[in-house]
Amino acid sequence: HKPQSGLSGDQGREVRAPVVNRSDLLVGRWGVRFCGRRFPASIGRGGISANKAEGDGATPAGAHRICAVLYRAGRIGRAELPSGGRRIGPQDFWSDDPRDPAYNRPVRAPHRFGHERLFRADPIYDLILITDWNTRPAVPGSGSAIFLHQWRGPGHLTAGCVAFRRDHLIWIARRLRPWTRVLVG
Repeated sequence: HKPQSGLSGDQGREVRAPVVNRSDLLVGRWGVRFCGRRFPASIGRGGISANKAEGDGATPAGAHRICAVLYRAGRIGRAELPSGGRRIGPQDFWSDDPRDPAYNRPVRAPHRFGHERLFRADPIYDLILITDWNTRPAVPGSGSAIFLHQWRGPGHLTAGCVAFRRDHLIWIARRLRPWTRVLVG
């Protein structure tokens, strides 16, 4: 395997590509493979990048973990989720401003730095699987809010996330394991 850089928690170091397990989400331009199934998916408009930067629209290459599950009650039923999901409400945002001390973390309203609203009128964030991209520690400007979420439709690219059809995202979320990785490459 070819060495990859930009792996979560290892920014700046060369790390060998991981061995792929059945419980890993293997993400490519063609879609996602998980638990023996293939799913259509959308990635970032900037493609897949080993040098992710804030605002470049790229999906970061490497091995990432799902570190949290957020959902919008009333749109996603509790029975559709893995245990441990957290409800989001109108005050929930995600900091995407490199000047913010809380960069690439959830924040609450009011928030004076740049942020993304998690509680949206459209359904794309009804269920959010948060990755650990750029979290240990968060390096300002290296990209934020890399999620797995619902897509706008086939062929609609994201700002760097991986997006799925709603029923596929729920199917995936219910089968996540603590050792599941998101392998982008």
